Amino acid sequence: MQPPALPLSRRRRESGQRPAPTGQASAPPDGRVTIFPPDPDLNALRPELAPLPAARGWSYDELAARGGLARRAVIEIKVERTIGALKTWHALAHALDTRFDELFDVDALCHEHARPGVAVE
Repeated sequence: MQPPALPLSRRRRESGQRPAPTGQASAPPDGRVTIFPPDPDLNALRPELAPLPAARGWSYDELAARGGLARRAVIEIKVERTIGALKTWHALAHALDTRFDELFDVDALCHEHARPGVAVE
């Protein structure tokens, strides 16, 4: 009686063989092509944030303290050194007691392309 055959991948590994590159490993199994969304204009976020602390009579230092953020994180967004992480914007929304989506002007973010969920005619 013969021992059971090893799976092909194990036989190749043990023999040192490698499968021939086919380029098909990166293709989706259903054959559809992935279309990436357009890049948003992330600089549009800054003007939405700028007036909010001032409207409450807060400095950026106070905004950072209320959001549990480093002062530097808020200042770097203000002076355009960084766009900030999602977690940072979440903390800012809580500090400002505003809905997260109110910090973002979707029309400004998507000014170079159609907004998500809006049919293009």
